[in-house]
Amino acid sequence: MTVKELYEQIHGNYENALKIMMMDSFIQKIIVKLPGDPSCPALLAAAETMDPTRMFESAHAMKGVYANLCLDSLSKAASVITEEFRPGHEREMSDAEVKQVIEEIRTMYETTIAAIQSFIQQNA
Repeated sequence: MTVKELYEQIHGNYENALKIMMMDSFIQKIIVKLPGDPSCPALLAAAETMDPTRMFESAHAMKGVYANLCLDSLSKAASVITEEFRPGHEREMSDAEVKQVIEEIRTMYETTIAAIQSFIQQNA
């Protein structure tokens, strides 16, 4: 599997990633580190208690990491949570709506990490 094929599988924007990182080999070097990034697991853990500070901090970190990798769907979903829990911002979503977004993030994240791990095994 190529890096481009991986991006297609995980619904990433390979062309934008290539513009940012300039080389396919550099994208590969970075994307294989994503399973070790703590931002999404931290968000999922924070969602268990709906801790607003932890929700904001972990979603904000996740948004940045995934945006830099051009994994737009995950970055946008994290952005929804970031804005919902931004300090000084009045909440607009119910807890049930937040949990629905969190479940969407969980599903996308698990699919993405599984694909990356498969990519790592195939390219070892």
